[in-house]
Amino acid sequence: MKKYDVAAYVWPSYTGREPRARQFWEQGIGEWQSVLSAEARVEGQVLPRKPLWGTVDEADPKVMEFQINEALRHGVNVFIYDWYWYDRRPFLEQCLNDGFLGAPNNEKMQFYLMWANHDAGYTWDKRQSGLNEIIWYGSQPREEFDRVCRRVIDQYFKRPNYYKIDGCPVFMIYEMSNLVRGLGSIDRAREALEHFRALTKEAGFPGLHLQATIYSEGAVNVSGVDAAREGSTKDIVEMLGFDSVTHYQFCHFVDCNRDYLDILPDVQKEWDRIRGTYKVPYYPHISIGWDNNPRHLFLTWPIMRNNTPENFKKGLLMAREYADACNDLPLITINSWNEWTEMSYLEPDDVYGYGYLEAVRDVFRTE
Repeated sequence: MKKYDVAAYVWPSYTGREPRARQFWEQGIGEWQSVLSAEARVEGQVLPRKPLWGTVDEADPKVMEFQINEALRHGVNVFIYDWYWYDRRPFLEQCLNDGFLGAPNNEKMQFYLMWANHDAGYTWDKRQSGLNEIIWYGSQPREEFDRVCRRVIDQYFKRPNYYKIDGCPVFMIYEMSNLVRGLGSIDRAREALEHFRALTKEAGFPGLHLQATIYSEGAVNVSGVDAAREGSTKDIVEMLGFDSVTHYQFCHFVDCNRDYLDILPDVQKEWDRIRGTYKVPYYPHISIGWDNNPRHLFLTWPIMRNNTPENFKKGLLMAREYADACNDLPLITINSWNEWTEMSYLEPDDVYGYGYLEAVRDVFRTE
């Protein structure tokens, strides 16, 4: 069987070491606070669930040493860390810097960054669920963008286990509209990304591999100012010169308020559409589930149903078949390692045990 890099997103909120996070999770245990208070509100919800490994501090290098070993043992060999920059400084870096990079075995595991440049509101504060206000803007002006570039090159790209494609460090950007909005226009955004590429080359790499997170193919604002210039996700990927695309979550492009096995055919159709229309490679993505109710005091939809490890395994097989048909695709992305408040995680729980990790092992582990 061909070897693939299997990359799981990491949501770095399961620690109390980020001072600014106390405004969302005042108990000092990060978003475990919301996980522990989750409850079922409708028939078909499999809540509450408890982590078999406990509500551990994922900024603890001893914790991450164990998790790295478990990930590798089950065929996950890359972590994609959600990475944040708000109010002129990083946010929630501790799980990556202290935990993962502090673990004595971290170089056995590859990692890369997804700049989660979305606005931050009260989504993470369960007490304020439903309040639609912005706390920090994710869009960044050129000066801040350049600071981001220098930081990730110096602090992360130079690590021997930073994930690369053809020798080029991979850097994913989550929200295209916010990128353009902060930089002022498509032309200015393209210029800023070219500068990022130049800085990466100056640091000794052959280039930079820019990866875009894509959603549905609806119109997006590509002007950075108003809605006068609209286009598709495909347009903005081409305009900004991205090298590849992948997804972050099924809920971004298909109806997730149904059975998992009904969702998979629509996911396959979207992959085929992307393959036929995009000029850059698409790395297939599989989500484990979706139910954001642990973050809310009221019932919210959609709720994915029947996303058992057995059915998740069918999605993984579908991703492997897609990648096998595209000989130049080395990467599969999974949501996620630990998105407990979105009910989409590989970490073992008290309902399915190690089932999700075992599904990855069965499909992708080669030895």
